[in-house]
Amino acid sequence: MRHIISLLMENEAGALSRVAGLFSARGYNIESLIVAPTEDPTLSRMTLVTVGSDEVIEQITKQLNKLIEVVKIVDLSEGDHIERELMLVKVRAIGEDREEIKRLADIFRGSIIDVTDKSYTIELTGTSSKLDAFLETIQRNMILETIRTGASGLGRGERILKE
Repeated sequence: MRHIISLLMENEAGALSRVAGLFSARGYNIESLIVAPTEDPTLSRMTLVTVGSDEVIEQITKQLNKLIEVVKIVDLSEGDHIERELMLVKVRAIGEDREEIKRLADIFRGSIIDVTDKSYTIELTGTSSKLDAFLETIQRNMILETIRTGASGLGRGERILKE
């Protein structure tokens, strides 16, 4: 099962490498990883996506809790949460395809952020499945380049990650 794990951790050199090392040492895969400082400059928030059984996720959580830099952990997948991912996709846009691509970008609530005479760069934000659906809708031979941030998320309502 897919899990989005959010960690509050000390904002210091080497913290990211210790978390990544923990995963690689145990043979666990990180599908996506986002790290950035929080409103408190001494803390960073790390959001990672991984796949595993409940037992594997429990082991990961226990191991992460042992790291000195980790202040708090929450598995966002265990409750209501809001999840978003950002994608930039550059597509071939020539002739009649230009209008079709504009129409698809509008349908998926994307924005065309760069235009040349042969391509469009489209920015899309949404759930991973929404971004996957957009890529499936665009013909594969039209996609020139794609970059995705990976999932980022927050608990819904009063559910927060604080010290």
